[in-house]
Amino acid sequence: MRTPLRGPGVPAWRIWLRWTAGFLAFPVAGLAGRAASGPVDDATSALVGGIVTGAVIGAGQALVSSGRLSPLRWSAATTAGGGLGLLLGTALAGYRTDLGSLALMGAVEGVLLGMAQACALPHTARLPWLWAAATPLLWAAGWAVTTLAGVGVDARFTVFGATGALTFSALSGVLLHHLLPVTTPGRTTRPGSLREVDA
Repeated sequence: MRTPLRGPGVPAWRIWLRWTAGFLAFPVAGLAGRAASGPVDDATSALVGGIVTGAVIGAGQALVSSGRLSPLRWSAATTAGGGLGLLLGTALAGYRTDLGSLALMGAVEGVLLGMAQACALPHTARLPWLWAAATPLLWAAGWAVTTLAGVGVDARFTVFGATGALTFSALSGVLLHHLLPVTTPGRTTRPGSLREVDA
């Protein structure tokens, strides 16, 4: 039996800030993907680069998730979704690097990535389909922000730059906070500092 208990929990802003700081995994992932595949200009480089990039991002996000995400499941989902998503997204965008093409590529990749990650969310997630629905928009926004910031997207990286990553992480952190509680041994902290403990 679970009994709701009100009291001081982990501040929401601290949980959000930790997740947002995970944007640092994106530049590292981009460099790793670039080293593995070179510029993304064909199907092989897109698949290999996307897989490597997804693995690094997934591990980084699981690390800063405050215990809400399974490192194995989340990393596997992000690896698979990132590889297949980048493969399909770049093909549909024709490997072009203008703003519209990169936004389209990001949205397509976000569809596969969001679906895979939504399946990897724990069973305690509320409305996990919201994650799948939001990821295409957020991934497209990441590419748009990076492009508008003047980053050299013509180099055909596997993921958007730090400005786009910060945007994505900040916005997705708000969503994740509403979808998942923050768990600690023996209790669960939910938004609004509502905690539940086993009784």
